[in-house]
Amino acid sequence: MIRTASIRLNIMPIQAAALFAVRAAYADACNRLVPVVRENRLWNRVALHQRAYTMLRETTPLGSQMCCNAIYSVCKAYKAQMERGRIRKDDMVPVIRFNRASVHYDKRTYSLKGDTVSLNTLNGRIVVPMILGDHQRRIVGSGKPKEAELVFCRGKWFFNLVVESGDKKQDASGLVMGVDVGENNLAATSTGKVFGGEQLRDWRDRHLALRRRLQSNGSQSAKQTLRQVSGKEARRVKHVNHETSKAIVAEAMKAGVAKILMEDLTHIRDRIKGGKRVRGRLHRWAFRQLQTFVEYKAKAEGIEVEYVSPAYTSQTCSCCGELGKRAKHRFVCEHCGLRAHSDLNASRNLARIGGTAVLPMAAVNTPDVGNMSRNVHVSP
Repeated sequence: MIRTASIRLNIMPIQAAALFAVRAAYADACNRLVPVVRENRLWNRVALHQRAYTMLRETTPLGSQMCCNAIYSVCKAYKAQMERGRIRKDDMVPVIRFNRASVHYDKRTYSLKGDTVSLNTLNGRIVVPMILGDHQRRIVGSGKPKEAELVFCRGKWFFNLVVESGDKKQDASGLVMGVDVGENNLAATSTGKVFGGEQLRDWRDRHLALRRRLQSNGSQSAKQTLRQVSGKEARRVKHVNHETSKAIVAEAMKAGVAKILMEDLTHIRDRIKGGKRVRGRLHRWAFRQLQTFVEYKAKAEGIEVEYVSPAYTSQTCSCCGELGKRAKHRFVCEHCGLRAHSDLNASRNLARIGGTAVLPMAAVNTPDVGNMSRNVHVSP
């Protein structure tokens, strides 16, 4: 399992100057590699190293390993663009600018020494104290430190350290829990838990309205306020997703779940239909972030995570398996008479796909009102 500890550094003024210098040189090296990548459509790390390493050593003050790290950062950025479909076969390769790039460190350019970290700079190494909280100490002590990123954000330096640790042993004989993610309700589990999204959606709408007012104003103070609120919505969404994913995994552990099933929503944004307002709202839906948080938290507890096709999970009755009718949060099955929350019904269908569904009550008690004849007269 891979986890990242964001560690704040206690930087002295002299050390800050050294870090700013290596950050500027690193960004310059990355920007020098961009024309080479665009001209040759080359983002393979080994091939780009063979073509551009000597040029970087001659034109930048970076050491040999930092030049290799710059090549790694550029290839990583272009591979990410490739995976997102932003680099097409017949079009020119887009320009990526690294003006505020983070500095990539590997095991050859940093070392941990207790509560300090030794970082490679342009003029040798510097030893910087780390400010470690309980959360950071737990992550760092859980496995083997790997690569890291040196980031300067809002006047503070952070060392984002990647730690690799082994997953807990998974129990293949346990129960299966389905988790249906949505925009109106953040998530619903087959155990009966529904995590509402009304407050988060209201926050997002408020942030959107504020940005629109400030952008239409165009004054200097409006631009300053835009910079102040930049990223606030994303941080709040991330915080809520962390809380929700933690509660989902806790619910799974309480029920003795061995596997969590979620919907594979790949390319769902390409299938979104609706007006401009609806598209804008759904394109800002951070469903994948929530699923990722659930996945790594579950694996840390030894719970397997699997993704399945979402086809008809919202329209199929979790009791009898027939197609029913869904209207907003209400699901009605005309065959067996089931009345249920639509998201809960979808989550139970996901659990049924994976094996043994974890239901809060027995489905056999559902009255078969759907098949009763309408002509039958019941005397008082």
